[in-house]
Amino acid sequence: MVIVRLARGGARKRPFFNLVVADSRSTRDGRFIERVGFYNPVAAEGQEGLRIQMDRIKYWQDHGAQLSDAVSKLVKRFGAAA
Repeated sequence: MVIVRLARGGARKRPFFNLVVADSRSTRDGRFIERVGFYNPVAAEGQEGLRIQMDRIKYWQDHGAQLSDAVSKLVKRFGAAA
């Protein structure tokens, strides 16, 4: 199954997450199919903390991909902000 989920990056205590489309059997930070955005929970004021390519999310959902719980919350928040 294909899933849209977060892949962690960044230094210790400075998390940065990429929103990726991946096979559900691959590891959290491992192989992915496509990067569709990012989320920076510790972004300074004035910096972009969330970017999502909604057209690509819609494309993957139309082809059977599931959103993880965290990603679905971010998509809702991004939709309200846009």
